Amino acid sequence: MRGLSVVVPAPWRAATPFPSVTGFPMSLIAQYVFNGLMLGMIYAMVAVGFTLFFGVLDVIKFSHGDTLMVGAFAGLAASVGLTMLHIDAPWLQLLAVVVCAVCVTGLLGAVIARFLILPLRKAPPLNTLLATLMLGTVLRECVRLFYPDGSNPKPFPPLLPTAALDLGGFALRADNVILLGTGIAIITGVHLLITRTRFGMAIRAVAQDGETATLMGINFEAVVLLTFALGSAMAALAGVMNGLYYNEINFNVGLLLGVIGFAAAILGGLGNIYGAIIGGFLFAALQVVGSALLPALVPDIPSAYKDVFAFAAVILLMAWKPTGLIAEKSSERV
Repeated sequence: MRGLSVVVPAPWRAATPFPSVTGFPMSLIAQYVFNGLMLGMIYAMVAVGFTLFFGVLDVIKFSHGDTLMVGAFAGLAASVGLTMLHIDAPWLQLLAVVVCAVCVTGLLGAVIARFLILPLRKAPPLNTLLATLMLGTVLRECVRLFYPDGSNPKPFPPLLPTAALDLGGFALRADNVILLGTGIAIITGVHLLITRTRFGMAIRAVAQDGETATLMGINFEAVVLLTFALGSAMAALAGVMNGLYYNEINFNVGLLLGVIGFAAAILGGLGNIYGAIIGGFLFAALQVVGSALLPALVPDIPSAYKDVFAFAAVILLMAWKPTGLIAEKSSERV
């Protein structure tokens, strides 16, 4: 199972068109950098969702990673359904995958906010944390039990062009470039939505002072529901991107992605979108560095220990800067 492992190219040869840097050929370094960018984009999209939820209601929604998993499986179900109808056009299947994943998780996020988060708004924060943590387990087990053969990894259809450009040992694949560009466009679009639209202004008003925003005519509940729908839809897109990148999904894929996304949000400064994005890319960079350096320094240690290296580094960074890399401003939470 490929899971969330960093894709490592085949061992390099002594003769390579690229020069080497400290023993690593440039082709391999380029592969690591691109892998880091792809992972960082996925982590950043998950972390932005945590930031949006915390921004409007001061809550940590620990079922966010499992919402991502539900979106990926909803997209896979749409693809399977079209295949059964003998509709095999990749662009139609991709459109159906994205639309189904976004709609299902957007609705799921709004339902969670309406019937779980808002009723617990005045309860102690630990109540909300525990409720969403248990909800994540429910979602995960429901997919495992009720999705056909849900306990086993499911192949995700390759719906993007796979042509590759050989750059002297570094294969730049078209599907990876499309995924990276799409992720950049999504994050940019969310940023513009938050900073340049009336809805974004309403989100920032609710994040700053919900009661005052309500007195000024802003529909507090509607803003909360739409914000949770937006964050959940971003998680769905991250899940689809993860499936297209690794060509595989499984019922517990959201567990690790949720923890990493939350760690990235905390590392960047919970409540700050820019910090969440930086945290996502920084965590991916730590994973890539770990997967590259650990086997080189200690041959007996496999690159699978990259997660241990990344989380240990995050712990040290949090101890050094507890407020995150970009401290939250009380007057501008989102």
